Amino acid sequence: MPRLILAILAALTLAFAACDGKSSSGGSSGGSSQTGGGGGGGGGSTPTTTEADLAQQVLVLVNQQRAAATPPAAPLAWHAGVAQVAFNHSADMAARGFFAHNNPDGQSPFDRLAAAGISYSAAGENIAAGYVDAATVMNAWMNSSGHRANILNTNYTEIGIGVKHGGSYGTYWTQVFRRP
Repeated sequence: MPRLILAILAALTLAFAACDGKSSSGGSSGGSSQTGGGGGGGGGSTPTTTEADLAQQVLVLVNQQRAAATPPAAPLAWHAGVAQVAFNHSADMAARGFFAHNNPDGQSPFDRLAAAGISYSAAGENIAAGYVDAATVMNAWMNSSGHRANILNTNYTEIGIGVKHGGSYGTYWTQVFRRP
């Protein structure tokens, strides 16, 4: 069954939260964001063609939602390094059987960006698990205030999306948002 974790906790330079719940139609997690940060190394495996296609479908849907917003938000540009960070997190959740913004080692989305050498002035993350296609996961994210806020946040200019099949939820989805 898909899972929902909503994240919103505001501070001057950090907004991050976790509110765990389940939904009969699916679940997602996200809404973590932070301003300031960067630095480090990175790497990992690569998505299959199907996983990469799903990530691109989400990108199209994200930019459609941003264009339809009132007021409209500029489209997000794809960032390959951020996409690798997102994919690595989805793959890690599938491989190690967890579903959270922080991995079992305590690494946050912001730590993962820093480890990949990606700096930012603002960043955020949405995660989801158990959804079978891009339209369904986007519907869930758009119907959750914290996830929707990340997707429509006009402060973000770039995105990376990682999709990984496997693990107990079947499919793991990660969106990482960034402003350089």
